[in-house]
Amino acid sequence: MAAVLLCFLLAAPVLLVTSSPIHDSDNGTVPLVLWHGMGDSCCNPLSMGYIKKMIEQEIPGVYVLSVMIGKNIVEDTENGFFSDVNEQVSMVCNQLAQDPKLKGGYNAMGFSQGAQFLRAVAQRCPSPPMKNLISVGGQHQGVYGLPRCPGESSKICDMIREALNKEAYLGWFQKHLVQAQYWHDPLNDDLYKKYSRFLADINQERAVNETYKKNLQQLEKFVMVKFLQDSVVDPVDTEWFGFLKTGQAKETETLQESVLYKEDRLGLAAMDKAGKLVFLATEGDHLQFKEEWFKANLLPYLH
Repeated sequence: MAAVLLCFLLAAPVLLVTSSPIHDSDNGTVPLVLWHGMGDSCCNPLSMGYIKKMIEQEIPGVYVLSVMIGKNIVEDTENGFFSDVNEQVSMVCNQLAQDPKLKGGYNAMGFSQGAQFLRAVAQRCPSPPMKNLISVGGQHQGVYGLPRCPGESSKICDMIREALNKEAYLGWFQKHLVQAQYWHDPLNDDLYKKYSRFLADINQERAVNETYKKNLQQLEKFVMVKFLQDSVVDPVDTEWFGFLKTGQAKETETLQESVLYKEDRLGLAAMDKAGKLVFLATEGDHLQFKEEWFKANLLPYLH
């Protein structure tokens, strides 16, 4: 299976710094929390279920929790499209706080939109402590386009795309359409900052929440993976916390060129200087990578 290309149904300068080992007092491993992407579910045997099983085989005895939003897999998948993200984050925070296996801390790995949701967990819910956060194709500055919706949900994706282009910042969409809650329109920056209920909040667009900043800086490593041939995420720069320059929709800027970084509104500049930010890139489309790449580049942050 080492040469098999892992293709998920749905749901980033290259630097690899191996973190020093952190151990759970019971069996020498650090628990891991996974959050899937749009159109996927916690337990799909072809995606998250496969990843969970692979990690458990590579790190014997590790406790892996794959987050389910809802009572079953169907609800979990639907909630990846139609739900309140802030409520999802709150729900997951409560679940993690009540899990005795996580009390000593845990690593977190988010796929696609699950990555920015886990970052919100890190910023809002410091207990139990998140140690390393691995973002696999996450959209940390949001998206401004839905060029190709993966999987078999094309009709749903077409509806979402049309709604986002016209009405992303209206109240109903901001509360019930997941993708609207991280829609970032550079041509309507004032609307985004005023009405974005999720992304503008966790990215400190309206005001600086010092607690968010302090909590995020508690991470030992924040690893961001970009897919170099990504045809799903627009712009792909968002996978490394970059985005389109405000006021136009063609030129992009890196994280280091952004106001967020220059004013250090979220603590990312301090984390970068401390060597806590890790930028990885891999060939392939969105959430497509070889198993050996995953083991060589991401597993070191889970031990």
